[in-house]
Amino acid sequence: MCAVFLRSRKLFHFLSKIPAVPVNRNALIRYKTIDNCLRNRYRDWTLDDLIEACSDALYEYEGIDKGVSRRTVQMDIQMMRSEKLGYSAPIIVRDKKYYAYEDPDYSITNIPLTDQDLGKLSEVVDILKQFKGFNHFQDLGGMVERLEDKIHVSKTKERPLISFEKNENLKGLEFIDRLFQLLSKKETTRMTYQSFKARNPYTYTLHPAMLKEYRNRWFVLGKTDENKRFQLFALDRIMKLEKCETPLLPFNEVELETYFDNVIGVSVSQGLDAEEIVIWVDHQHAPYLFTKPLHHSQKLIEKNNNGYIISIKVQLNFELEREILGYGDRVKILSPVKFRNAIKQKLRDAMDLYETELSSKMLVNLPRIIRHKGCSVLNKVYSTREVNRMNKCIKDFRKKSGTDHNFAIRRLLQEIPQLSDYIFNARLEKVLEAIGSNLFLVKAILFDKAPDDNWYVTWHQDKTIAVDKKMDLDGYSGWTKKEDAFGVIPPFDVLNQIFTLRIHLDDTDERNGALKIYPSSHKKIFSDDEKGLLIDNSLPQSIDVLAGGLHIMKPLLLHASAKSTVQRRRRVMHLEFTSQELPSGLNWSERMEVNSRKDF
Repeated sequence: MCAVFLRSRKLFHFLSKIPAVPVNRNALIRYKTIDNCLRNRYRDWTLDDLIEACSDALYEYEGIDKGVSRRTVQMDIQMMRSEKLGYSAPIIVRDKKYYAYEDPDYSITNIPLTDQDLGKLSEVVDILKQFKGFNHFQDLGGMVERLEDKIHVSKTKERPLISFEKNENLKGLEFIDRLFQLLSKKETTRMTYQSFKARNPYTYTLHPAMLKEYRNRWFVLGKTDENKRFQLFALDRIMKLEKCETPLLPFNEVELETYFDNVIGVSVSQGLDAEEIVIWVDHQHAPYLFTKPLHHSQKLIEKNNNGYIISIKVQLNFELEREILGYGDRVKILSPVKFRNAIKQKLRDAMDLYETELSSKMLVNLPRIIRHKGCSVLNKVYSTREVNRMNKCIKDFRKKSGTDHNFAIRRLLQEIPQLSDYIFNARLEKVLEAIGSNLFLVKAILFDKAPDDNWYVTWHQDKTIAVDKKMDLDGYSGWTKKEDAFGVIPPFDVLNQIFTLRIHLDDTDERNGALKIYPSSHKKIFSDDEKGLLIDNSLPQSIDVLAGGLHIMKPLLLHASAKSTVQRRRRVMHLEFTSQELPSGLNWSERMEVNSRKDF
């Protein structure tokens, strides 16, 4: 360790010997002001203009109100023209009156390093290299290469030899220096902070303990007056840092030094023990994990013909999940089971993102298919996650309302309004846009066929619509009343404008009561004899739909449901849409605008 400090002293002594031209702050302000003026080529600058500009700058920055003499500015221009400061500024006088830069792109801020500067910096780099092998100077590892590369570029005017990872748009970097100063001086700050999950910002008294970088993102570890345990705050979520006089809380230095020891990344759950994670790695990818271990606890357990088995001992956290998922099909979690299952579910969800895509060609052809065939099936309109959320909404409603055994929930989106957030996703919106414009919803029902139910529905056409009152109208017949709504059979042109979306929440096939249909049977209303003739002489089609899929059908399509032969649930949300308005005075019993669906 003595050698380290001796070399440190040597370095600082060396740096202090690098010669510098003594220039006072006022002179630097004048040089910069003159430079700014001469770079502005949209006006002409006389010597009097430059004197006035320098006087204004000194008053603004230093409070000096006595102005600047003519001789001082003339000497400044001569100094800038000379090589004493390395400027060699190409200042010329036009028409014996106006000062300007002969090179329009010149500025004293763009001056390259001199050969003497480069030589001194090269010697500094050689000294810095001596510290790279010591733990106390491990952070110099990348700094030295950066400095060498900058010197190489300045000397040779060639492209950089090293490309370092950087993110020019990274937020929060402006707080690093301020936080570093607070850490150095052991001071606190009033921090206004808004996490990604918070609706509003909140102000804390922050007791900073450490700055932490992970994958180009910066964090500050510290405590607050509200929570005396360590917390991690992302710099890109900090909105403001203000002066604070609160004394800094004492830190347990051992806890601080070991805070991140048992995690990959930065997410630490205090009080949670590290677990042994056993991972299989294929032969092709194993070298990457051996040359850059996932964690310092990584150990090789076994090597066989199938690959390698390694282990790490860490807390389960978000960064670990992201690291494992980043290796794709090259790794597999063997244990613990809960983490293995979590990764499997993440992969399923990821596959859902790719599988729940609707091709533009399919959407273009959809209206034609429905018009001619009377129905269409679109699978993977909803992801497994979305289906699970919809099922949970329904389950919670049934439990709260005590309707666990009811077969149907009518006025579904009025009873469970939060369902609309999941139902009307971007993919369904595309389907609705493809089918028609100015649509509104006139019915929403959940049909829930429990595993022990074995009922079925015989062949029929849906001809009845629900309206708010009974009226004597031509073409409207078969009036009925159910609960607070009236049912009526409208004219064919009204029925022809309606279509039904059947959203399946379970895999459905003939074994658990899938619909059977006669394609293209929606173009007329069949008499009993016509219906019997069709059934006796044609084979129906079974509509198999995966969970998360849609069955779109016209109301007059001849259909029936099958008896269940397996103990498997079948939940279907039945939504009817139309653009057809009813005669004056008669209204749909449930008219809900699609564009205002979140107001159900």
